Amino acid sequence: MSKAIGFVGLGVMGYPMAGHLSKKYKVSVFNRSSEKAENWASEFSGNFCSSIKEVSEKSDILILCVGNDLDVREIICKKNGALDNLKEGSIIVDHTTTSADFCTELNKLLNSKNINFIDAPVSGGQSGAESGKLSIMVGGDKGKFNEIEDILYTYSKFIKYMGESGSGQLTKMVNQICIAGLIQGLSEGMNFSEKVGLDANKVVEVISKGAAQSWQMDNRWETMTKDFYDHGFAVDLMRKDLDIIINKANKLNINLEVTKLINGFYKEIQKAGGGRWDTSSLYKRLKDLI
Repeated sequence: MSKAIGFVGLGVMGYPMAGHLSKKYKVSVFNRSSEKAENWASEFSGNFCSSIKEVSEKSDILILCVGNDLDVREIICKKNGALDNLKEGSIIVDHTTTSADFCTELNKLLNSKNINFIDAPVSGGQSGAESGKLSIMVGGDKGKFNEIEDILYTYSKFIKYMGESGSGQLTKMVNQICIAGLIQGLSEGMNFSEKVGLDANKVVEVISKGAAQSWQMDNRWETMTKDFYDHGFAVDLMRKDLDIIINKANKLNINLEVTKLINGFYKEIQKAGGGRWDTSSLYKRLKDLI
């Protein structure tokens, strides 16, 4: 018998992810904006629910893709939330990027009610969600992960089990550290090439064939040269992620001097009104804001 799946959070990531799920599984969705849930239900095969209580009662597996720790806590722990209404043996899969300690706390709480919690942050952005080619890093009980792995592959190209609860989020932290450094390096390189009079098209064409190549270079250099940032992964979300990372690093006395510097650059972009710009706007900061 197939498992009933609930999906909470129909933003730029969750909307297409739930859509991919609906092609193979019975899916019920909930979103704080009911209009978006209704639109999803009219576009895909599935049901929209009017509350967390309703979607939890209908689900054997509840998938979350929301904004932050507080959103996840509210969904799970508030009165008439998931904790009160999921059946014993249910599994919560959380794609939200949160702190690792928060995952450990939730896992312990949910296990006391015989509900399992899998932290499963994703990488690949809006385009990866739309194409069904996300990468997922997983923490939690391995046996429970094995039960839901095929379900996650409906919207992903690669999934890796990383270890106990919180390990998925720790891996996502590494991902964000690396991305921040890559974007800043690309921005500085492109700014340098412009200042010395080189043709950016030719520069990227040649260096992308060598060791400097990256996903960011392949997918963002052209929009950066066009001063187009109304797309992709928002600065506000990256700031949230980097704050989580820096807080963890400070507790463990881990040196993240470059990451801290770039987090400061993103703060400058927010102050300039660019909180919803794509993270590649580090290039705009160099060109226009300093």
